[in-house]
Amino acid sequence: MMRFTELQKDRRKFQSLTGLTLREFQQLVPAFEQSYERLYREDRTLAGQPRQRFPGGGRKGALHAPEQKLLFLLVYLKTYPLQTLLGELFELSQPRVNHWLHRLLPILREALDALGVLPERDGRHFAQSQAACGENARLIIDATERRRQRPKSPEKQAAHYSGKKKTHTDKNVVIANVRSKRIGFLSATRPGASHEKVVADQEAISYPPETVLYKDTGFQGYEPAVKETCQAKKKAARREAHAR
Repeated sequence: MMRFTELQKDRRKFQSLTGLTLREFQQLVPAFEQSYERLYREDRTLAGQPRQRFPGGGRKGALHAPEQKLLFLLVYLKTYPLQTLLGELFELSQPRVNHWLHRLLPILREALDALGVLPERDGRHFAQSQAACGENARLIIDATERRRQRPKSPEKQAAHYSGKKKTHTDKNVVIANVRSKRIGFLSATRPGASHEKVVADQEAISYPPETVLYKDTGFQGYEPAVKETCQAKKKAARREAHAR
């Protein structure tokens, strides 16, 4: 069984499986635990009724400790394994894995919100959120694609098929801070065939006026109201002439 007490001893493996350093994980645990206790009170059942048994009595489950709950959830989000495989790692049945994922995902979102690290989802408010963070105004805009199950509808198949990835995907546009590497903006999820610039235009993202925005060729022609935009140029291939 994968246990936090053992995994924390190997920091490289810990970060590979969770996406967080041990220090970042430990900073997240208190907010996660508080959010869990606020939503699932010890003196109440899942149905909201008063408990008949003393809280903490009975057999301890595989995810009893808050660190173990958070580890279970982060491993799922980082590696995205089949629920059957995740059950083998944490000694849970597939139905229990499904139950815990649906139970813990809202807890993690609330904890991240309490810590103020959730990315902005409304492009019109991005400039305000950046000003509140007080971060450096050097930003990178890019798009991410994730594989998804092939839709049954031919129309949806065409919309989600990404020629770049050669598979069916979902796409998001993200904006990250160059210095802190923090994701400050996350767009709505779009079909994989959507063009990055079109998604960015539709999001109507507002930027702080002193922003220096770095972009790639997927955003060619995207010129928002910022101080400067920088687009990398591909170096021309050098061909050696062979005299014969």
